[in-house]
Parts: sequence; C-alpha cells; structure tokens
Amino acid sequence: MDKMYVRVPVAVKAKVTEDLKLKIIGDLQNTIKKMELDLEQFEFQAKKALSQAASDLSVLPALREQIDMERNKRLAAKNEADAKLKRAEALELGAEIGHGTLERTVEITVGTNLDALMGAEILTEDGKVIAFRQ
Repeated sequence: MDKMYVRVPVAVKAKVTEDLKLKIIGDLQNTIKKMELDLEQFEFQAKKALSQAASDLSVLPALREQIDMERNKRLAAKNEADAKLKRAEALELGAEIGHGTLERTVEITVGTNLDALMGAEILTEDGKVIAFRQ
C-alpha cells in the first residue's frame, strides 16, 4: 500500500467583529434570561412541593436535599453563563476565537508530516471564509 486516505480535524476560528461580538453577547443574555425564568419557576414549584410534603416529616429532609442540589446545579450553570458573558464583553475586535471543528480527508504517503496535517485551520469573518492555514 503506497497511500492512504484519512480524516483529520480542522479547527475553525472566527475573527471577532462588532456583529459577531453583539451576536455572542445577545445569545448569552437570552440564555441567562431563560435561566433566570427557569430558576424562578423552579423555586415556585419547590415551595409548592415543600408545602405539600410538610405533613409527612419522613420525606421532608430528602426532598429539601434534592431541591438544594437542583438549585445549586442551576445556579452554577447561571454563574457559568454570567462568566461567559463577561468574557464575551471583553473580547477585542480583530481577535480570533475558536468556533468549532470540521474534518477533512487527506491522502498520506510514507514520509507525510502528520503534525503539519493536524494543525490546519479555517479563519472566518462574519460567516465567510477568509483564510486557510496549515
């Protein structure tokens, strides 16, 4: 066998533009609003469940523990989204950020430099490819 075809990953990077930055910030703000509404609904349902279980003292501690675990999980996710929003607001125009990974099929032969193949990148700006990097 003289050659082989293999699939290798290609990193996709996006050049930060005003439009991209605004889109990322807007998406994160929407996500945070949804999380806040979800948390409010969860708190309402938790209070309702606790009041219904108040008569049965045997299940109350376990229910409280389960509610606290779920609340902490939701708060941690919201805090992570808040941190992402802060990072997005701090993005500098012209910077390059990771935007995913694609695959490409390449032909390799004996002596092919695999490290060079693995470092391929596609650079985009406002959704359009502006450069290929090896």
